[in-house]
Amino acid sequence: MSSVDQTPTVDQVIERVSAVDALPAITDIAARSVYLRPVFDHAAPGPSTVPAGWDILVRRTGGALAVRVAPDGLAAWSAAQSTAVQDRLALLQERVRRRATAFAGLSLVRTRVMGIVNVTPDSFSDGGQFADAAAAIARGQTMVDDGADILDIGGESTRPGATPVDPAEEIERVLPVIGGLVGAGPVLSVDSRRAAVMTAAVSVGATVINDVTALAGDDSSLITVPALATREGAEPSIILMHMQGDPRTMQDNPRYACAPLDVFDYLADRIAAAEAAGIARHRMAIDPGIGFGKTVAHNLQILHWLELLHGLGCPIVLGASRKGFIARLSRGETARQRLPGSLAVALAGVRAGVGILRVHDVAATVQALALWRAVARAAPS
Repeated sequence: MSSVDQTPTVDQVIERVSAVDALPAITDIAARSVYLRPVFDHAAPGPSTVPAGWDILVRRTGGALAVRVAPDGLAAWSAAQSTAVQDRLALLQERVRRRATAFAGLSLVRTRVMGIVNVTPDSFSDGGQFADAAAAIARGQTMVDDGADILDIGGESTRPGATPVDPAEEIERVLPVIGGLVGAGPVLSVDSRRAAVMTAAVSVGATVINDVTALAGDDSSLITVPALATREGAEPSIILMHMQGDPRTMQDNPRYACAPLDVFDYLADRIAAAEAAGIARHRMAIDPGIGFGKTVAHNLQILHWLELLHGLGCPIVLGASRKGFIARLSRGETARQRLPGSLAVALAGVRAGVGILRVHDVAATVQALALWRAVARAAPS
């Protein structure tokens, strides 16, 4: 039996109960075992959308229990808990209600689209089609024309089993592309896990750093990044992603006690580490890392409970475009044949309040979002 088959289903990991009385008793020591998921009744909730209700989750061995309550029901349950639990709940509610309205200078009133520009010979999605700088610049310009708000430029493949690239080579790949796209219109992001690459990219015009290791992969990142300033003198924004293991080994039987909650806790710890290093929370976004050290079932669990991440107080970035789990849930399609599945997951993310979609197919995603928003606006108030 494969590791995918052995992974519990969503309902097995987080079991719903009918009343708050079924939740286990919480002590001060276990306050961090309580989580809140906002329930939105809007098709495309923006930063100002007020939750219509809440899912209270309490971690237990092997998963969690969850119960849905109205706002007054949450208040009543909270009043009966310890001071530590009340403080935890108040903090999570405050972060949800005051979630970011902007990131990297972009308003998040609507979901933004980040186009992926792989300057690598071994990308899983395009097979090195844009490894040449001129081709990558042209690809980026096409994405701008198609409506991309951000371009994410990477010089190292982080697909499962990928071999690490020397930082000097990574710099040689990405700098000409970033330099060639400065002034094209969108925000420019560098997709790298190395401080030297981040520094070089920011020096030529990148204003966002997208790190699959959440600034944990390079020992000098938490020293270097807080001191960086863009050419405009502003501090770069940071995307912190969850990954279990590293690209070479991350799909070798990944395991979690409860994937949605484990990802939440990891990202909470990485945000705290970044803040301690001097990076303000308003400069950060978070990415659950779909496909990075996760089975199909793990990915589905995280996507099903994606709204949990609003409790971290940072914009959510979702990168599920063309990922292998789409094919495994469908008919084994190749990466370039996974657009319908990519759009389905992207729109599920919009329904959960995701701020940024990281995609390969910008034009199709922009069109899907336009229709999604039009339908949402047409709904009765």
